[in-house]
Amino acid sequence: MIRVGISGWRYAGWRGVFYPPGLPQRRELEYAAQRLTSIEVNGSFYALQRPSTYRAWAEQVPEDHLFALKGPRYITHMRKLVDVEAPLATFFASGPLTLGHRLGPLLWQLPAQLGFHPERLASFFDLLPRRTSEAAALAQAHHDPTKLKEPPDTTSPVDQPLRHALEVRHDSYRTPEFCELLRAHDIGMVVADSAGQWPMFEDVTSDLVYVRLHGDTELYASGYSPRALDRWAEKVRAWDAAGLDVVVYFDNDARTHAPFDAIALQERLGITPATHA
Repeated sequence: MIRVGISGWRYAGWRGVFYPPGLPQRRELEYAAQRLTSIEVNGSFYALQRPSTYRAWAEQVPEDHLFALKGPRYITHMRKLVDVEAPLATFFASGPLTLGHRLGPLLWQLPAQLGFHPERLASFFDLLPRRTSEAAALAQAHHDPTKLKEPPDTTSPVDQPLRHALEVRHDSYRTPEFCELLRAHDIGMVVADSAGQWPMFEDVTSDLVYVRLHGDTELYASGYSPRALDRWAEKVRAWDAAGLDVVVYFDNDARTHAPFDAIALQERLGITPATHA
């Protein structure tokens, strides 16, 4: 599986540039999903969403579209992965399982100030459900109803695997022990290109390669040149040839480069939304 998409879709600066003039805001997700094979949800990082929101998103995208979800910053940035069983359960009770087969990998992004703590990471990894049925059971047993804006919804139309990826931004993770820990827990290491702002790791630690492209030469702002896109296409083909699943999300949203770069990479890989190779 290869999927290419964008990190978030609701940006005012995209209107009239990527989104056609006059397109209603409520149809922006539909428009983006018709042109890209996957979308990474950023809103789930900033705040708990509602079950009705997830159901509405699922209804607006093609049958075979894939959502990646970014785990809540309350877990990664505020609690820093400590004592997070209840917040994790509340996240799953907030509705993501209602996406069913459209639910893809879960991204956990750590703050740049958080260094390598192997015991803390291992404890967090042990909490992560590996199937939607496990996530539903966790949510039913431990969620905090006072944190939810709607009644919980822990139902899933399908029982399927859940895969997780970790993005880190501190130099202390440059150690073989970190890679070994991810492999032992079957957690994908995020390949994050940040114009040199943070370290980039390309070690393969699971059967999922999760790529985030934050900007080629300027963080969040610069586009990717044709030559840069050719290089990333070559990397994706190599991972695919090795039998790995690959998801790629462009996060260089500041000047509307992300959706156009994503479409250009899809074209290089011979992928269209109708032919998710």
